[in-house]
Amino acid sequence: MVAPGQRSPVRLRKGASPAPGVVRIIGGRWRGSKLPVAAVAGLRPTSDRVRETLFNWLQPMLADARVLDAFAGSGALGLEAASRGAAQVVLLENHPLLAASLREQAQRLGGGEAAGLVGVVQDDVLRWLARVPAATFDLVFLDPPFGADLWAPALAALDPWLAPDAWLYVESPRDNAPEPGRGWLAHRQGHTRDVRFALYRRDAATLHSVSAEQGSARA
Repeated sequence: MVAPGQRSPVRLRKGASPAPGVVRIIGGRWRGSKLPVAAVAGLRPTSDRVRETLFNWLQPMLADARVLDAFAGSGALGLEAASRGAAQVVLLENHPLLAASLREQAQRLGGGEAAGLVGVVQDDVLRWLARVPAATFDLVFLDPPFGADLWAPALAALDPWLAPDAWLYVESPRDNAPEPGRGWLAHRQGHTRDVRFALYRRDAATLHSVSAEQGSARA
């Protein structure tokens, strides 16, 4: 995913490795399937090690879940979720080359729009999230380009799109980790040398309190 308003891809961070040519789906019905990784600067698929850890955390709640993979890139997170039992996955990606590749891979795997399992949307993430949602998501993957600093605006725009008990995955640089803030409970987290990854769940009690406060303020 490129940063909003940019026509050229985000540059790789200093010291970052170039994107590999392929990643593999780790588990589920499409286990072992290869996903191509386009030569787009700034594209940084979530590593196999991190994905394996994340989906071990998520496995109990994936069945029948509606999933949004924002800043989808290679689609490794969203397609892994579809492979492991999610009911519907939306891959949101602004870059035309990457969006075309996502559509091709979804069709190849048998989970494309015709099958009703994986949908690909080519749009700027923040612009898309500013719309009135037609439905909510049970799980959101938030892994924007590290150089674009999009965590805060994306987190602020997500709320209307989330189910009351939604889960949120956030991937970020290890030394610059955002927090989703009030209304979220940290569930699990980990890190590699360069990356911090964390899974959160919405806190129903806090959400109820915030709603009550907002209602009092309007009265």
